[in-house]
Amino acid sequence: MSTTLLILLAVAAGIVIFGRRVAALRPYLEKEAVAALLLGVSSGFPFAMIGATLTTRLAQDGIDKKTVTAFTLAFLVYNLKFLWAWVVDGVRLPLLWRLGQRVSWMLVAGVLVMAAVANLALVDPKADIAWTATCAILVGMAGATFDIVIDAYRIETLKPHQLGTGSGMSQYGWRIGSAGAGALALVVSARYGWDIGYLACAAFALPAMGVALVLGEPARHRDPVARKGLGEAFRSITGPFAEFFQRQGALLVLLFILVHKIGDTLANLTFRLLFDDLGFSNDEIAIYDVGVGFWALLIGVFIGGIIYEKLGLKRSVLIALVLMGISNFSFALLAGAGHSNLGMAAAIGFENLASGYGGVVLVAYFSALCDLRFTAAQYALISAGTSVVGRFVTGTTAGALIEGMGYVNFYLLTTLLAVPGIVLFWWMSRSGLIDAAMGTAGDEEPNRETRH
Repeated sequence: MSTTLLILLAVAAGIVIFGRRVAALRPYLEKEAVAALLLGVSSGFPFAMIGATLTTRLAQDGIDKKTVTAFTLAFLVYNLKFLWAWVVDGVRLPLLWRLGQRVSWMLVAGVLVMAAVANLALVDPKADIAWTATCAILVGMAGATFDIVIDAYRIETLKPHQLGTGSGMSQYGWRIGSAGAGALALVVSARYGWDIGYLACAAFALPAMGVALVLGEPARHRDPVARKGLGEAFRSITGPFAEFFQRQGALLVLLFILVHKIGDTLANLTFRLLFDDLGFSNDEIAIYDVGVGFWALLIGVFIGGIIYEKLGLKRSVLIALVLMGISNFSFALLAGAGHSNLGMAAAIGFENLASGYGGVVLVAYFSALCDLRFTAAQYALISAGTSVVGRFVTGTTAGALIEGMGYVNFYLLTTLLAVPGIVLFWWMSRSGLIDAAMGTAGDEEPNRETRH
């Protein structure tokens, strides 16, 4: 009798635990969260086309390291996207505007990205490196515009209480798009050439376009105000930035945005050079960098969601900053160890675990900084600032630094560069500036014009 009772209690406990797990997963199955996942897929793939994938392509074509790392300057286009983000907020597209401001821009930006990737597919870096650089910049411009629309659509589609979940799903999607496109390009190019590999990846633009057509215009989107005269047009450009910088502590928040990811960006954009010099094959890179990294990132995003809920934004972000610094150190260890599949798996695994965790809490924080009147422009400014310094340093000096000091010392340097962001965020948390500089995107009262 006692045995039967124990079995019944165990079954009951199992049902309760299972029910709780299902309940915990329910927020991730809501249509807004699924939409964020698909939007992330399309957001991630252009980055891979001019990032790690292009680095591998150029290295295998015999292009020298200084030229290869200079190609990371193509990413600077992403950091300039705030200059034209106001267009996505306020300019109606002829004919398509009837579909909605965000929907029409999503379709046009998606087509532009596919065309730009196809254009890059057809160039020969060995024959014309200058034209290859131009094509990479065009992919960057199209991808940056696509990102402007995707970020605005995601923030305006998610309800305030869904920002954490939506950020996590967006990070899942971004990695699926980035890793999936990267792996597809590697595998296809090894068999049919880089041109076919790139052309196959252009289809990754379709998920975001499909989301826009199915869900339609976001419920929280505010229609652009009619512009009359040059004065009003000028204010439509400057308004989003003026509102942000009027907040208490805005300059320190911007400083944090600029410096917190310098070391991480500098390290990430050179990984494929390290792998190539250590003698890893395309298939090994696909298995360990893309495969192991993908699953590690999924785990990191899951952990990030849990810790964000338990510890709140401030402490969870601080942990993310520390983990980013440690992850750079792991590549110094890999560089010292040499060609080691286990070492590569461990370094990539930890880096992606930290990236997945940090992506959830940092994207949620940066999304909450936006005012709903200027979602596209303000998030473009914020997201552009997160990596502009690291990308500029990578494109201008990374190759020379690696050749001058070696990979081990280079990655030790990137570890030290994580310290300023950690200290600054800790101080802002203690002084109350994190709360003071928040925007209305995280406000449960959608009709409020401003909190400041």
